[in-house]
Formats: sequence, C-alpha cells, structure tokens
Amino acid sequence: MAEKSERINELSAPSPPAPAQESYYPPRRRHVHDSNVTFEEYHFYAQRTREEQRHVAAPQWQWRTVFSSRKKGAEAGEEEHHHHGTSSNQITTDEEWVNASRALRTASWGAVFYLITTDILGPFAVPYAIGTLGFGPGVGVFTAFGIVSCYSGYLIWKIFMGVDSHEFPARNYGDLAFRVWGTTARHIVNFLQAIALLLLLGQVTILFGQNISEMSKYTICYIVCPLIFVIIGFFLTQVRSLRNFGWLANFGFVLNLLAIFISMGATAHNPPNYSIALLGSVGGGIDPDSITKNADGSYPPVMTFSGLPTTNLIGSINGLLSGVLAYAGLQLFVEFMAEMRRPHDFLKGMFVAQAVIYIVYVVYGTFIYYYQGQYTFNPAYLGVSNYGWQTAGNTLTLLSGLIAAALYGNIGIKVFYNNVLVDIFKAPLITTKGGKIFYAAIVPIWWSIAFVIAAAIPAYVYFVSIISASCLLNLSYTIPPWLALGYDIRYNTIGTFDPAIGRTSRGMTGITRYIRGFFSGGAFQVSVNIWHLLYFLASLALSGLGLYASIEGFIEAFKIPEVNSFTCRSPLNIGS
Repeated sequence: MAEKSERINELSAPSPPAPAQESYYPPRRRHVHDSNVTFEEYHFYAQRTREEQRHVAAPQWQWRTVFSSRKKGAEAGEEEHHHHGTSSNQITTDEEWVNASRALRTASWGAVFYLITTDILGPFAVPYAIGTLGFGPGVGVFTAFGIVSCYSGYLIWKIFMGVDSHEFPARNYGDLAFRVWGTTARHIVNFLQAIALLLLLGQVTILFGQNISEMSKYTICYIVCPLIFVIIGFFLTQVRSLRNFGWLANFGFVLNLLAIFISMGATAHNPPNYSIALLGSVGGGIDPDSITKNADGSYPPVMTFSGLPTTNLIGSINGLLSGVLAYAGLQLFVEFMAEMRRPHDFLKGMFVAQAVIYIVYVVYGTFIYYYQGQYTFNPAYLGVSNYGWQTAGNTLTLLSGLIAAALYGNIGIKVFYNNVLVDIFKAPLITTKGGKIFYAAIVPIWWSIAFVIAAAIPAYVYFVSIISASCLLNLSYTIPPWLALGYDIRYNTIGTFDPAIGRTSRGMTGITRYIRGFFSGGAFQVSVNIWHLLYFLASLALSGLGLYASIEGFIEAFKIPEVNSFTCRSPLNIGS
C-alpha cells in the first residue's frame, strides 16, 4: 500500500525542468490515436498538467466573446489535431508542442455555463413529457434525469482530468473512449455520435417543416415545407468554419427565450389548439378518446392528472423519452473542457447550468400542461390556438431552428468525416484541397437524408423517441458509467511510466488485469464499480424498452388513414 501511495504521489508531483536531451518517445511525435500509448503514459502527463493548472489564474469571463473565442479555438485545435503526428517539422521541441496545446485553453467556467445552457436549453418537449406522466411522476422523472445527468457529467469530468494533458489533449467524447477501452470503443462512440447528429438534423427538419406548414395555414403542400427548410440549411452548412456562427448562436438563444415567454402568455389566455391534437398531443399518445369531438361538435374539457393519467405504458414511456432530449447536450462536455484554462472549475459551471435548466424546464412544463391538459402538444408552441401569437412563436423558433440545424449539420458532417471517413476509409484531411471538395460533396447527401427522414416520418413525437432511445440515452447515460468503470479498473491496476525512455512497467495484463481491477481499491471502490455496472445495464434496458415503445407508437400512428409518408397533407391538419 505504501509503495502504491508513493507511486501516485510521484505521478502527481510537478515535473522537473525538461532535460536538454530529447526523450526517447516524445509525445509530439505520437500519432493522434496511437494504440501504443499506454494508460500509464496518458495518466502521467495528465497529472502533470493538472498540477500546473491548479496554479493558473482563472480567466476573466466576457460573455460577448464566449462564442467567437470558443469557435476560433476549436478551429485552431482541429487543425492542430489533424497535423499532430503527421509532420515532425511543424513543432520542433517538446516545449513548443506543449505551449501550442496550452494556448488553446482559454475558456472560463462562466463561458461553460453559457455554452451548456445554449446547447441544451429548449424546453418545448417538456410539457408533453409531463402530461404523459402526470404532475407528480413528471416532475419526479425530470428531477431524476437532472440528477443523473449531473452525475454522468461528473464521471466524464473525472475521466477527462485523468487522461487529458498538454502533451496528449483529449478533444472529444471518442478520445475518452479510446484512452479507456481502446480503438473499437472509440469507433463505437464516434459512430453513435455521428448518427445521433444526423437523426437530430432529421428531427429538426420534421419539426420546422410542420412549423412552416402551420404558418401557411396548410396551403403549401406538406412535402415542400421540409424541402424549403432543407434548401436554406444546405447553403448555411456549406460554411465550414464554425466561428461564423458565433453571433447567430447568441441570437438563437434570445429567440428561444422570447418563444418561451410568448407561448406561456398565449397559452394562458387562449384555448388549446384542438385541430392539431390528433397526432402529437398528450391525449393522442395515451387516450385518444379524451381529445375526440363530442356528438355536438365540442371537445372534451381540459383534464390534468397529479399521478399517472393512464395505464398505457407505451404512451408514458414515449413521454419519458421526450425528457431524455432535455439533457442531451452531455456529449459535448468534452469539447467544452478541452478549451478551459482551468478544467477543475468545470463542475461549477455545469452544476449551475443544470440547475437553471431544471428550473426552466419544470416551470415551463407544468405551466403549459396546467392550461392545456391532454391537448398539450409536442412541441408546445405549435399548440397555441391564436394564429397571430402562433405565427410569432413559429417565426422565432423557425429562425432559431435554422441556426440549430446549420450547427447540427456542420458538426455532424465533421464528426462523420474526421472520425469515420478519414480514420476508417482514409479520406483526405478536411484541411486539404481534396478534403474541402469531398466535404462540399457530402453536404447535399447529408441534407438529402434529413429530408427523406422528414418526408417519410410525419409522426414527430415517436421519431423523437427513436432518437432518444437509440442514441441520446446511450450517449448521456449508458456510456459514462461504462467509461468510468474502465477508467477505475485501469487506475486501480496502474503501473509506472518513465518519461525519459518512454517505458511502462505493469505487473498484470489481459483479462487478469480487468478482474483484479474490478475488485481492487477497497470496499467502497468495489461498491462503486458494481453501481456503475448496474447503472450501465439499467440504461441499456431503458434504451431497449424505449425502442419498443417508439416502434409500437409508430405502428399505431400509421393506422390513422390520413398519416402517410411523402404526402401533401400536413400531419397537423389530419384532425380537421
């Protein structure tokens, strides 16, 4: 025990001045994802970087430059990431390599707070989720998701702090998987993230195709509505540099806040939008009779429930999965931490941001459900019955949706290009002339897929459930405990690393190491390992249950004769 404690203290201690002679395996000459780099080497340099960062003054936060500085840093980091390991002439010494990595870390915890609220804040699905569960269970589920998402964020932070360094910077979610579980895990995470971003783009296209359809009072053929959205998004996504979206992202945040306030005010002073309730409302998902016209042509009165409103498990699970979408930004946390000057402060920004998001979600969700009951629609602003206020909300969200779609398209294509096409199929780097041409060719294909998804799947609510169950739930709740389990197993069987000769000494390898690591670290650590295993399995089970519920929901939706793929009739107009 004394020997292990001494070894950990040695790893945590500040490094001595670099020797004049170059180390045998300098990090600057490693490939970006070099499988020969051991966990011990990642951890050694991570501890050295953390010790340095503890003594660095926190940067002053200026909210006007949050996005512009972040995007420029990301752009530079991305280019450095591409060249790392491909040319040994660009950076001539270890010190210059470390300084180049250090220069990219400029963000404060205040910037992280703003970025998290911007990426996640969008509560328009929350009233529907609370409606399918009732006030008590709905608020309880959102509270549980909020707590667990904070815990998942903490796990990602812990792993990042243990494997990221100036010498080996961790740039994205897949980098953590690679350093904990290896190459296959990295490909799984990157592929899942790319698919999630593509499906989210399709989800946004469906949503705002319906938005345009409602604003036109259904006079435009529905299949043309998502096409209009796709064409505009296509041109926006041709801009490869994210820095040009900086001021737009700030603008989109303000537009979302205005849409929230307008929909709350309009909902409180107007009846529900009865005509669109057949497909996409709380009643449509759990009890269609509750939204069906009476014999005299009137609609049933608004009903709310404090407990579960029905025994229809499928409807409640689909509502629950809409709640998963609320905390889906966790997959971007690594990118935020990678650009922080003091990653130790990340938890402060994350906890404050999650608290603000939770309060906004619960207040907005319960408010809309109180006034609209079983007619509560997903998204909530489409359920405003007054055409003037309805159009105001649709216009604001359409503009913010174009910004979100452009970002989803831009980031999604880059994730897919850099981590799938370049790494697996050896496509040219995106910074080269051939890569730029290849990128421009992929953009129309990417958006065409989004259009096919939007035109083929009119049932928006159940498509959101598919995305949440298959991708977002796994990225937010399944993968973090899986990575944490692997990290703790490796940490509890860690060997020693000698930076002078690049040699790792370790007593155990293979399956023996994993078994020993699982049961090492004392009773508390073993209980934590068991908890992470159960957390991982429970999340997988919920993912499977969610896929079943969403598929069943699709089957029921397509039993409605008016619901068809590639049709001129809007899915919002089938009840009139």
